[in-house]
Amino acid sequence: MEYTGARILMESLLLQSVDTVFGYPGGSVLYIYDELYRYRDRIRHILTSHEQHAAHAADGYARSTGKTGVCIATSGPGATNLVTGIATAHMDSVPLVAITGNVATSLLGKDSFQEVDIYGITMPIIKHNWIVKNVEDLAEVVREAFFIARSGRPGPVLIDIPKDVTIAKTEWQAVADAKNLSVPIPGSAMLSRRARLSSRNEQTTFSDKDIDQAIAMIETSERPFVYAGGGVIASNACEELRELIERIKAPVALSLMGISCLPPSHPLYTGLIGMHGSVASNRSVQEADLILAVGARFSDRVVSRADCFASQAKILQLDIDPAEINKNIQTEHHIIGDLKLVLSRILGGMKSKQELTPPSLAQKRAEWLSKVVAWKSIHPEANFKPSAFHPRFIIETVAQRLGEDAIVATDVGQHQIWTAQFYPFAKPRAFLSSCGLGTMGSGLGFAIGAKTAHRERPVVLFTGDGSFRMNCGELATAVNYHLPILIVILNNRTLGMVRQWQTLFYDERYAETTLDKRPPDFVRLAEAYGAAGFRADSKAGFLAALDEAMAHIAEGRPAVIDALIDQDEQVLPMVPGGKAIDEQIL
Repeated sequence: MEYTGARILMESLLLQSVDTVFGYPGGSVLYIYDELYRYRDRIRHILTSHEQHAAHAADGYARSTGKTGVCIATSGPGATNLVTGIATAHMDSVPLVAITGNVATSLLGKDSFQEVDIYGITMPIIKHNWIVKNVEDLAEVVREAFFIARSGRPGPVLIDIPKDVTIAKTEWQAVADAKNLSVPIPGSAMLSRRARLSSRNEQTTFSDKDIDQAIAMIETSERPFVYAGGGVIASNACEELRELIERIKAPVALSLMGISCLPPSHPLYTGLIGMHGSVASNRSVQEADLILAVGARFSDRVVSRADCFASQAKILQLDIDPAEINKNIQTEHHIIGDLKLVLSRILGGMKSKQELTPPSLAQKRAEWLSKVVAWKSIHPEANFKPSAFHPRFIIETVAQRLGEDAIVATDVGQHQIWTAQFYPFAKPRAFLSSCGLGTMGSGLGFAIGAKTAHRERPVVLFTGDGSFRMNCGELATAVNYHLPILIVILNNRTLGMVRQWQTLFYDERYAETTLDKRPPDFVRLAEAYGAAGFRADSKAGFLAALDEAMAHIAEGRPAVIDALIDQDEQVLPMVPGGKAIDEQIL
């Protein structure tokens, strides 16, 4: 049967179990949107206010579900508006398929209206991209795109489809197992590339000897410490991580990307690590004799000064991406592979030995844990002001009200770190935040994507007044699709994180960071979009505003609480630039 390229795209998306896409129409994707209209009972389309937030929404959908997110934009400015969202997903290893339209193939390279080389523009921020110039290749490209996005270290891909390819027709025949690259698509001219991709995914990347060496390093360590990151969540290995730390009695810290893979209530959890890490996490790194890095990449925000980082420790790194090995910190040993499999093999190897920890080693580990526990009691006094309207109170109050099933999105800035420090995450994939690129304005898109996927779960966005100015137009999306998202603005009338640096290191020269007298009025803005809006500047006021907001949430309406906090509230602890990780401002 002959189908147009646009219809083949719809059928190919269905074969990849896609039921939701986020996007914004335009001239080059008119045929795609015409087919979306025909397929609207099988593929739900969420129309955002801006293409960037379509990408962020697809990202939030992917982070919260573990599935591959999909976004669509037209050519030219539509495509370039996706770039920040694609880069955000790339830095945080989120599986995303971005589909862009382009001018007809006969007009490519001629500076045609709304033509842009999105293939070239996105090349540095994407796992792979394609320009589909032949409709016969489209089905195979879509299948490859989803395979690449979710295989190995996940990440975004882009398919650029010229308009004439969406109109052209070719024979279409569905494949029974479209997610399996070893099953060929009839008539596909891309068999050799499919074979290479399939074989690469089946390669064995580690040996029994590698596992044995890792076990030996762990079992002989007197002061082991685990540093876990987003790779644990991406590989669905949170339970294996918990089993490992409990078996070896090792304290564990999380990177920002790792937040939610272990509940803060776990006795071995020491908190966030790095620039705004806890005292216990940062001091433990410096005194451990073994750092077991699990799905974490030793970013500059964690390591600070590499020459002073973990100088007493051997480094054992487990990661799926060989490019991350020895990139920032040199390892003693490493294993490349899927973390769920690697951790399972390590645990299996430990159990098979049936050996007890020697008493002398057990004693040293007990002393080590006691030391770490003592460090866990050291906190910045500013975080525990009994009477102040502090971000800690706001975040913990919301957490108590929403319960353990909530999904939490943030924008980027002080509120992001406060949320990571104070929110008691109980389940994986519950913290959605731009951790690598640090994209202000991404949070409401994340929340929309998460709430679209999880209508039954509470979703809250913690944001700042600076960030919310960048994405508040998406209130229209939340209202239009009846997405009852709670939005809490930690409003300090300034670009808080930048102001904190200006206070500490720039002699209080607040160059272009003060937002005191700038509009809008966030309460009236929320109401203008059809959401509910409230304001609070005290604990009692916030509790009352939260009660009213939750009543609107229960009715299916988004609600905004403008929480006015101290302009000079700071994120602490903090490691100043150029200092060792344990040289913290408290």
